Amino acid sequence: MSSATEVTLETADQRVSYGIALNMGGNIVRQGGVEVDPAAFLAGLQDGLSGAKPRVSEDDLKAAFASAQAKVEAAAAEGSAEQAKAGAAFLAENKTREGVVVTDSGLQYEVLVAGDGAKPTAEQTVEVHYHGTLVDGTVFDSSVKRGETISFPVNGVIPGWVEGLQLMSVGSKWKLFVPSALGYGNQAQGPIPAVSTLIFEVELISIK
Repeated sequence: MSSATEVTLETADQRVSYGIALNMGGNIVRQGGVEVDPAAFLAGLQDGLSGAKPRVSEDDLKAAFASAQAKVEAAAAEGSAEQAKAGAAFLAENKTREGVVVTDSGLQYEVLVAGDGAKPTAEQTVEVHYHGTLVDGTVFDSSVKRGETISFPVNGVIPGWVEGLQLMSVGSKWKLFVPSALGYGNQAQGPIPAVSTLIFEVELISIK
């Protein structure tokens, strides 16, 4: 078989073929839990494309996939445990800082700018600017970086925001420290790992 450096990718079919394999490889890497053997991978791809008889029995394939899935789940559980530990340690230290307020739910907030406008209710729609990071500083979302505000119903977001927004006055800018139970809980959300503590700088611009 030709090496990757000898492959020509001039025609549409060649590029589509390359794109399919590129996406497959990327998905495998993102999912983790499996160390792909390139020779075995290409053998399976060739057999599938040609309709050849599988070289491994269906039962053995099922057992192999079950083992791989168990590895993926174990890695995810370990990652979640580390994420939860880091979040708990951060919140425990953060609540001791001057200016940080802790509510009954466990939400922590810090007033950066005190506004003097009205406070929204859960049923109202607000316009905000925000910048969201994980406790390690990783930015996962930011209307500030996009350069445009966002509007949404107060009761249509995560519990930590629902609570925090109703405490803020228009014109305020707060920092919200959201425990995972008031965020996305045990579910990963795009670039946000499961059980993540979330940090937001939120500016309440207006109530619609």
